[in-house]
Amino acid sequence: MAKKACLNLRHFSSFALALILSISFSSSSVWASQREFDYFVLALQWPGTICAQTRHCCSSNGCCRSEPITYFTLHGLWADYDDGTWPSCCTHAGFDINKVKSLMPELQKYWPSLYCTSSKRCFGGKGPIWAHEWEKHGTCSYPVIQDEYDYFATTLNLYTKYNVTRILENAGIGAENSAKYLLGEVVLAIKNEFGATPLLVCRHGSVEELRICFNKDFSPRDCLKGSSNLMDEVSKSSSSCPRYISLPTYEPLVHGDLRGKLVTSDRTNMYRLVASA
Repeated sequence: MAKKACLNLRHFSSFALALILSISFSSSSVWASQREFDYFVLALQWPGTICAQTRHCCSSNGCCRSEPITYFTLHGLWADYDDGTWPSCCTHAGFDINKVKSLMPELQKYWPSLYCTSSKRCFGGKGPIWAHEWEKHGTCSYPVIQDEYDYFATTLNLYTKYNVTRILENAGIGAENSAKYLLGEVVLAIKNEFGATPLLVCRHGSVEELRICFNKDFSPRDCLKGSSNLMDEVSKSSSSCPRYISLPTYEPLVHGDLRGKLVTSDRTNMYRLVASA
C-alpha cells in the first residue's frame, strides 16, 4: 500500500513538474519570439486636442472632468526598436489592478483614459487603458522593467522628473486657444531642458501627442537619430505638424451630454505620419 502511494506521489510530482515547465516554456516562448527592445518612448497626450473631439461623456472619460485638463497626460511607456517597429504582448502576464492600488491616485490624475471606449487586451477582452498599456507594452520592457508595479511606478517617475508641461510653460508656451507657437521653438524648448529631441504628432495644427525617448538606462536620447541640425530634426520629428502649432483648451462636457458620435484614435506609426495623425 505504501509502495503504491509512493508511486502515485511520484507520478503526481512528474505531472506537476511537466505542467510547470510547459507553462514556463509557453510564456517564455512568446517573449523569445520577439527580440529585446532598443529604447523607450514616453508618450504624452494633449487633452485639449483629444477632448475637443469628444461627442459624449461617461464616468471613465478624463475629458468629462468638471475642470479641463491643461497639462500633458500619459499615454504609455513603450519599448521600441531602432528600425521603427516595436514588440507587443510579449508575455501572458495579465493586468492585476490590485498590484498598483497604491499608485491609483497618480494613475487616475496623470494617466486617465480620454475616451469612453474600453481598450483591447492582448489575449482577448477589453479593459482600462492601464491593462492595455501593461499587456501590450509593459510586458516587452523586460529585463529593464521587472513587473507590473515596476512598469507603472517607472512611468510615473519619468513623467514627474521630466515635466514637459512645466518645461514649455517656462518657455512661454502654454494652453491657449488663440496662441500659435513656432514648431521649432517648441522642439528647442524640450531639447534644451530634456537634452534630446522629442517627437510631435499634430491634428489639424494642434499638438495631439508629444513623445520623449530614453536609452535602456533611462538617459535621454533623440527619438529619431541621424539628424545633422535643428531644422532637420524638427522636420523629421514632427512631420505631421505645420510650422505653427497650438496647445488648445476645451470646454468639458457634463456626464450625459451629447455632441454626436465619439471619435477615437489608435497609436500612430511615427514613421508613417500623415497630416491627420
